[in-house]
Amino acid sequence: MGIKSLLPGPLGFGTAPLGNMFRAIPDEEAAATVEAAWNAGIRYFDTAPFYGAGLSEIRLGEVLAGRPRDEFVLSTKVGRVILDETEDPAARELGEKGGLFEHGRPNKMIDVYTADATLRSIEDSLTRLKTDRLDIVWVHDVAQDFHGDDWLAVYETARTGAFRVLQRLRDEGVIKAWGLGVNRVEPIELTLDLDEPKPDGFLLAGRYTLLDHDRSLERLLPAATEQGVGMVVGGPYSSGILAGGQHFEYQKAPAEIIAKVERIKALAAEHGVGIKAAALQFALAHPATAAVVPGATRPSRIAEDVAALNESVPAAFWTALRDEKLIAADAPTPTA
Repeated sequence: MGIKSLLPGPLGFGTAPLGNMFRAIPDEEAAATVEAAWNAGIRYFDTAPFYGAGLSEIRLGEVLAGRPRDEFVLSTKVGRVILDETEDPAARELGEKGGLFEHGRPNKMIDVYTADATLRSIEDSLTRLKTDRLDIVWVHDVAQDFHGDDWLAVYETARTGAFRVLQRLRDEGVIKAWGLGVNRVEPIELTLDLDEPKPDGFLLAGRYTLLDHDRSLERLLPAATEQGVGMVVGGPYSSGILAGGQHFEYQKAPAEIIAKVERIKALAAEHGVGIKAAALQFALAHPATAAVVPGATRPSRIAEDVAALNESVPAAFWTALRDEKLIAADAPTPTA
């Protein structure tokens, strides 16, 4: 089943922040945020074991367990197994993402993409999520940002392990779709070139945003469009810098990114446009995009996302961004 036909709408909810990304979030606040997403009509929820060593899945499961299972789409990820033994979350080796979930659970996480580990990961996720089935499973972070120069070897393990298991589970009807959930374009490009296994879609975080989209436009998105493979855009606010935050690529934003954001904000103000609206609607304008999944930790952010999705953005704003070379000349933009 294609991702576009499976997803219930263009706006989903990315639950990485519920794993205590950047800060410790009270359980009540996390639950209220999921409730707010549900009450706003959002019916696609994405999570992962990695998000706080299972914390995001646990928090999401607590709320969704009280909802009719047929009324929402749920995706999680494989590639990491959560153990009972503990470690210091702040001292984990996470490649370029060091310290990302230092406020999460202390359970030890191991990276493993074999067939057996994939099946174990799914079973563990089902338990944490308090559900009997998953709709979509993404192979998580099989890329350079976490595995450095070893990423191709890790990818090969996933190709012969996780990929084939997930394709079998999809063919058997156990899950509805599978693909990769990554922060880099290269693993997706490799996968699109495979004769088998064939994924149904991808979750690409941070690589098709107002701030970073040139590389995706070169080869990845044209190939995905040609093959009819949908893309879920994660991190449409570029780790928060496009939504009033201070982070870009999960770290403190550098000066050049802050300056670029200020230029975009100035044009947005000139045209009466909210920067959240610009970010979400830009990501959704590409024909390969099936949905965007911004994250949130406060209920009020959900209302902002829904409003941003529905905000009217004049064509002149996109023209101004293109004229000032703030977006690529060939980037699709929304039509009225």
